[in-house]
Amino acid sequence: MKKKPTIILGSTSEFRKQILDKLNLPFLTDKPEVDETALPNETAYQLVERLAVAKAHAVADRHDNALVIGSDQVALFNDTILGKPHTHENAIKQLSSFSGNKVTFLTGLAVTNSTTGETHSLVEPFEVYFKPLTLDEIEAYLLAEKPYKCAGSFKSEALGICLFEKLVGEDPNTLIGLPLIKLVSLLDKFGYSVLQQQTQS
Repeated sequence: MKKKPTIILGSTSEFRKQILDKLNLPFLTDKPEVDETALPNETAYQLVERLAVAKAHAVADRHDNALVIGSDQVALFNDTILGKPHTHENAIKQLSSFSGNKVTFLTGLAVTNSTTGETHSLVEPFEVYFKPLTLDEIEAYLLAEKPYKCAGSFKSEALGICLFEKLVGEDPNTLIGLPLIKLVSLLDKFGYSVLQQQTQS
């Protein structure tokens, strides 16, 4: 009987681990060491898909008989990839520019079979519409959350939700960096059914 593959999350993000826990599967985590620098003339779509694949491959190289999940995410505003603010002043500028506007998240997702090297990948978009924000609201948010190491100056998985007017996308998990609906479909491509795993010890 063929031994079922180990599921490995190529990330040590607590938020991604919490999302993957929802599938009720045993899994390991392993940190991919990947250069995340964008290539010349690379689009945001190309960047996140390439990095998701690179992360899955980097971890797959270290494991036998595994299905490795790689993921990468960027946030875009006016077609420009958002950086981390690092300072309070920069964060005020970023959030002020988002007031009443839309930020698009692109999440690259890849699954690699470590035995065969077979890989399936995709890019899942998700849109966040910001409320009109006053300077007082922005200041209050920044002082409470201090999101200075977060791209775009907000944490959508925490208090940042107070800044939003609406969210548009197929899967709310995408916003936190792991689109579960698409992940289930990618695992299916390897003959790995999440639901059937629930009945097997």
